Amino acid sequence: MDIRKDADRIIEYAIKEVQPYDAVKRALEGAHLGSGRLILVAVGKAAWSMAKAASVQLSGKIDEGIVITKYDHSKGELKNITIFEAGHPVPDENSFKATEAALKLTENLRENDTVLFLLSGGGSALFEKPLIPGDELQDITKQLLACGADIVEMNTIRKRFSAVKGGRFALHCQPAKVFTIVLSDIIGDPLDMIASGPAYPDSATSADALNIAEKYSLRLSERAKALLSEETPKKLENVTTQITGSVRELCRAAEKACVSLGYLPVILTDSLNCEASEAGRFLASIARYYADTKESLAFIAGGETVVHLKGKGKGGRNQELALAAAEGLKGLSSTAVFSFGSDGTDGPTDAAGGYVDQSTCEKLSAIGVDVNSMLGNNDAYNALAQSGGLIITGATGTNVNDASILLIRR
Repeated sequence: MDIRKDADRIIEYAIKEVQPYDAVKRALEGAHLGSGRLILVAVGKAAWSMAKAASVQLSGKIDEGIVITKYDHSKGELKNITIFEAGHPVPDENSFKATEAALKLTENLRENDTVLFLLSGGGSALFEKPLIPGDELQDITKQLLACGADIVEMNTIRKRFSAVKGGRFALHCQPAKVFTIVLSDIIGDPLDMIASGPAYPDSATSADALNIAEKYSLRLSERAKALLSEETPKKLENVTTQITGSVRELCRAAEKACVSLGYLPVILTDSLNCEASEAGRFLASIARYYADTKESLAFIAGGETVVHLKGKGKGGRNQELALAAAEGLKGLSSTAVFSFGSDGTDGPTDAAGGYVDQSTCEKLSAIGVDVNSMLGNNDAYNALAQSGGLIITGATGTNVNDASILLIRR
C-alpha cells in the first residue's frame, strides 16, 4: 500500500473532523444572547467558517456583523455580514482598516445588546489597532517571528502595543455583553493568549513583557518601551467565554483515521513545543527504534513548534520538521514522517506542511540537493517541492494547531 496515500487520507479526515461548524453550533445551544441588538464579530483564520455556522444556527437573528480573516480564506457572502481579508502573520493596512470597522460597529452599544465574538488563531495579526506606528508594529512582529519566540511570548508583547488586545476590545464594547466562542490554536488553551485575548483578562504582566523584550534583544522605540510598562485589564465584568475545538481533537481525529487504515496509533503528546528540526529528528529516532516491528504503527504529536531563522530560504515550521526527519529515515522501509497545519497554511507559503519517507534523501541527492544545506538555509519548501513532499490542502476553514505523524507500514 502507498504510504503517501495513507498520509493524505489521515490529513483529509483529521481536518474534516475539526471543522468549526459543529463546534460553534454546540457552543450556541442554550446561549443567552440578550434582548437587544446582536452584533457578530468574527476574527481569525477560521472566522468565515465560524460566522457561517453562527449565521445558520441563529437563523436571521444577527443584526450586523463583520468577518476579519486571512487573504483567500473567505468563501462567499454572508447575510448582514461584511467580510474583510487582511495580512497574516504580519498585520497590514487592511488589518487596521478592518479593525476600525469592527470598533465602529460595536461603539455606543447598550446594556441589553450582545456582541457575539467568534475568535480563532491568526487574530493577533488580523485584529489590530496599533498604539505605535503600523510599520514599527510590523517590524517588531517580524523580529519576534525570526528569533523563534513562541506564541505566548509573541502575544505577551503584542498586547502592549494594541488598543484591542489584552481585554481592551471587551472594555470598548461595554456596557454590552460579549459572548465569546474560541477555537483554540495554542497549547493548553490559554484564553488570554489566543489571538492575544481581545476579550479576556490578561494574565501576563508588564514585567513579563519587559523580560521577553530583553530575552530576544528586541529593537524598540522609546514609545514602545513605555507601552511595555503599562498594565492591561486584569478583570472584565461583561464577558462570557466558551472554548470549543483544540489540538487534542485534531490528534484524536488523526488517531481514528490511523486505526481505519490498519495502524496501531500512539498519541505521544498534544503539547509539542520545541524546535521544528528537533521534533523531526526525534520522530525519525522513534522510527529507527521500531524498524523491526511486525505491525503497522503510527505515532502522533500535536502542538506547535518554532523555527529560528538563520537562512533566507522559504518554508514553515511543519515543512522544516518533516525535512529534518528525512536523514533519519534513510535505509528504513515503508516509513514516513509528515507534519501539517490544520489551517492549511505553513508560514508564508501555499503549503500546509511537508512529507518525507525513506526515499526522500536519495531523491534529492540524485538531483544535487543536500538536505542539511537546505535546512541550514531554512529552505524546506524548495527541497520538498523537488522531492514531491509538499502537502497542499488550501485554506481549510479551521485552525487548531499542527499535527506531526510518523507512519511505519507493515
